[in-house]
Amino acid sequence: MPTSARHGYWRRQTCMASLPYIQCVVKETFRLRTVGPVIPAHEAMEVSTVAGFCVSRGTMILVNAWAIHRDIDVWDASEEFSPERFLDDDAGGGTVTTITVSPMLPFGLGLAVRIVGMTVAALVQCFEWDVGDVGAVDMAEGGGLTMPMVTPLAAVCRPREFVKSVASASI
Repeated sequence: MPTSARHGYWRRQTCMASLPYIQCVVKETFRLRTVGPVIPAHEAMEVSTVAGFCVSRGTMILVNAWAIHRDIDVWDASEEFSPERFLDDDAGGGTVTTITVSPMLPFGLGLAVRIVGMTVAALVQCFEWDVGDVGAVDMAEGGGLTMPMVTPLAAVCRPREFVKSVASASI
């Protein structure tokens, strides 16, 4: 399969299987840059046992997603951006480790991975990206409910030459 729009092929959902690294980047981004550090509170509707702890009926439960995603017992080099951690080494490194279906996963995660993956693939395919004189991107997190970056990302994108020609030919 030709790998670029230069050959007349635009990325489609069916092409995502041939882009395992993009899928890994999306999963690692979701892990490292959690939308919200704390999952909204839930109330225990009945007496339950969770990980050996007795939870009484009516107890408010908060889950610290930020801490789970950076747990050094679960993730090697948990503070580093490393999409390779999601490549399945047993399958020769060319396939993406699947996330086990679990009641703990949010509904819509599969759709989110697909949509964000297709968007990232299209942005990389069609534009050249530069962070200018900044050099390295500062990934430090600020405070607050959504933990924004301390230094906002400023990036410049320029359309690739083939995009200009395709766009002008279709007008």
